[in-house]
Amino acid sequence: MRSCRVPFVETLARIRAGQMAVVALGGAQPHGEGELVMAAEKVGPEHVTFMVRWARGIVSVALAEQRMRELAIPLLPAKGSDPYADVVGASVEARHGVTTGISAADRARTIQTLAAEGSGPQDLTMPGHVPPLLALPGGVMAKGGRAEAAIDLVRLAGMRPCAALCAILGADGEAARGQELEAFAESHGLPLVSASEIIAYRLTHEMLVQRAKQAPFPTPAGELRAIVYRNIVDGREHLTLIHGEVGGGRPALVRLHSECLTGDVFGSLRCDCGAQLEQALAAILRSQAGVIIYLHQEGRGIGLGNKLRAYALQERGLDTVQANLELGFAEDLRDYGIGAQILRDLEVGQVRLLTNNPRKIGGLRSYGINVARVPLEAEPRPHNIKYLRAKKEKLGHLLSRLEPFDSR
Repeated sequence: MRSCRVPFVETLARIRAGQMAVVALGGAQPHGEGELVMAAEKVGPEHVTFMVRWARGIVSVALAEQRMRELAIPLLPAKGSDPYADVVGASVEARHGVTTGISAADRARTIQTLAAEGSGPQDLTMPGHVPPLLALPGGVMAKGGRAEAAIDLVRLAGMRPCAALCAILGADGEAARGQELEAFAESHGLPLVSASEIIAYRLTHEMLVQRAKQAPFPTPAGELRAIVYRNIVDGREHLTLIHGEVGGGRPALVRLHSECLTGDVFGSLRCDCGAQLEQALAAILRSQAGVIIYLHQEGRGIGLGNKLRAYALQERGLDTVQANLELGFAEDLRDYGIGAQILRDLEVGQVRLLTNNPRKIGGLRSYGINVARVPLEAEPRPHNIKYLRAKKEKLGHLLSRLEPFDSR
C-alpha cells in the first residue's frame, strides 16, 4: 500500500491538481469521521463515480455562507441542538446540461454549476440530487464541521471556496474512523489530512489576531502594559501584560496562562492556577523583559459550566482527567496557536516559558516559536494533591514536589 502521510503542502498541491484527499475530522468533533474532499470546480463524472463506489456516502457540496445567499438556496430546519451538526440547504440540480440529475455526469454538472463564478439562482432548480452544506465564516477555527474543513482545504490550495465531499463508510455501513480511514487513504493512494493540521497551517500562515486596545496597567506589584488581542474568527479577547523592553527579537520570560476564574480570581484550592499566576507575575516583574498571555480558554478549553460539572464528578472520586473524559471531552482541549501568534506580533525572540507542561512547549514549537522551559511549581496542598498527581501521571507535567503527600 502507498503511504497516505504526506506533507500538508503536498496535499494542497494535489488539491490544486484536481485530486482528492481524505479529511479526518478527529479531534475537531466528537464523531471522528472522515470525508473525501476535492475542489468542486475540478469535479468530473469519474470523481462522482469514485465517491459513490468507494466512499459510499452522500455526495454533497460545501458552500460558504455568502455563496449560499448568492445562489438563493434556502436552509432546511435544524435537527436537534448538536453544535457539530451539518447546516443543510435544499438539494439542487443544474438547470441546463442534465437529464434525470442522478447520473454521475449529471451530478458532476450540478457541482460544477455551484462552483462556477458566474452562476446564479437562474442556473439551478430545486429539489435536486446534490445537497449543499453551509460552511460557517471562519472555517475550522469557528466550527470543527466537515463543510468547514472541506472549504478551508480547497481555499488554502488556492481554489474557489466550494468543495465536493462525501462521507467515507466502512464495509459495515458505519462511518469509517481512525485506522480504517488510514487504510482507505493508503489503498487508493490519497493523502490523509486531519482537521487539526488545517488549523495548525492556518495559525502558522494567517494572522488571526489583531490588537484591539492597549493601555498602562499598574498593579500593586509593579507597572505593566496591557494589550487586548481579539481573535478575528471567534471574537474572543485575550489579555497580554508586558513588562520591560519586549520585541525586536529579544528574549523574554513568558507565561502562557489559560483562564481559570475559580483559581485565579476566587482562589479555589482544587487547582494550582492562582498560585502559578501569582508566581509568574512576580518572576516577570523581576525580569528585564516579560510577558503574560492570559488566554480565554477556561477549564482546559471546556468552559466554566462544564468545569463545574467536572468538579461534581471529582467529588464522586474521579480525577481531573477522568472527569473530562466522562463528560465526553478530550483530556485537554487547549490550543496554543493564538498564543504563538501573539508572541510573533510582539516580536519576541527566544521564549523562556514558565511552565511544567511539555505539551505547551511542544505546542509552541510546532508553530515555529523558539522555547526554553523555566520551571513554575506551586506548593502542593491537601485539596489539590490528587489534581496535581493526575497532571503528572496522566498529562506528563514535570512536577517534583508531590512525594511528601504520598501517604495522604
